[in-house]
Amino acid sequence: MVSVVRDGNSGSWLARWRDPSGRQRKKSFARKTDAQRWVDQMQAARHRGQYIDPRAATVRIEDIAGTWETGLIHLKESTAFRYRGVLRLHVLPRFGSWQLNVLRRSDIQAWVSDLVSAGLAPGTVRQCHRVLSLLIDSAVADGRLAANPAHGVKLPRLRRGEPRFLSPSEVTALIAAAGEHGLSVAVLALCGLRFGELAALRVRDVDLPRRRLTIAGSVTEVGGRTVWSDPKSHRVRSVPFSASLTPFVEDRTRGRLPDDLLITSPEGSVLRLRNWRTRVFDPAARAIGRTDITPHDLRHTAASLAIKSGANVKAVQQMLGHASAAMTLDVYAGLFPDDLDAVGAALGELVHTPSIPPPRSAH
Repeated sequence: MVSVVRDGNSGSWLARWRDPSGRQRKKSFARKTDAQRWVDQMQAARHRGQYIDPRAATVRIEDIAGTWETGLIHLKESTAFRYRGVLRLHVLPRFGSWQLNVLRRSDIQAWVSDLVSAGLAPGTVRQCHRVLSLLIDSAVADGRLAANPAHGVKLPRLRRGEPRFLSPSEVTALIAAAGEHGLSVAVLALCGLRFGELAALRVRDVDLPRRRLTIAGSVTEVGGRTVWSDPKSHRVRSVPFSASLTPFVEDRTRGRLPDDLLITSPEGSVLRLRNWRTRVFDPAARAIGRTDITPHDLRHTAASLAIKSGANVKAVQQMLGHASAAMTLDVYAGLFPDDLDAVGAALGELVHTPSIPPPRSAH
């Protein structure tokens, strides 16, 4: 039963109804037209199966954040760790005490603008918005809200920097400058592995006769501890290594057990990016005069060298472990040769063009 009645004590108008459990509910309005409009909208939502109990949206965002955090088990641990950090550093300080039902798109847009004004990088701002949006999505899924006000918020554009590449001679010099750690640099620069994939390589992942590395896992540092996971694409892939690396890879496998790590720290433990960069990469980069590069640029370098050697986009995609060829082209399109002239010539040979008379004059 749904009705709009006058409250004899306060003079306000009450929208009264029963929720799906049969409990009596009411909501107060100053004007009858507002009460009736709300009742009409509520009834329409019930007919669509989208009824929302108004009291369910009065919960504060900080009160549902904990439940949302526990639901991140489907994500890689490093991603969940990053989301929790964003939640505590950026989302809860701004919106933690807010009730869901008062949060508007304009409020979120103003927050995004403040993050940009504070100097946060576009990628960081977009991730802050994503965490808030995912949190509100969980409230929508729980029936607390009918729609997510974070949807449609204007976000700063990502500024993708031009990838940096090393020349073949620079790769040779960098490997040499790394000394006894040169194999780790060589595998990154010639095979295109992510650092976590390099650190997770085991002896059993090496196929010496075929000169292949099986990329079946990754390891990263999360909160000071190492966390093992699948590769970023969640797909096992096979990556070739050059004949010039064979004796060095073979030396690392000789006399070792299949589960032993292929490349380790000087202490024999798993490689950690920050330590490796401080001990190995940065000194080697300084030695060759390339202080502008990062370890990830070795992955870009592997892609550029593969393309220069004649590899097609599908081969480069497989080597890098990209989810699609479109992703590979999005980053490296400028490196692939422009075949338009060859296409034009081939079409001319395929179809003979007859003599075409000039158009007749209109006069």
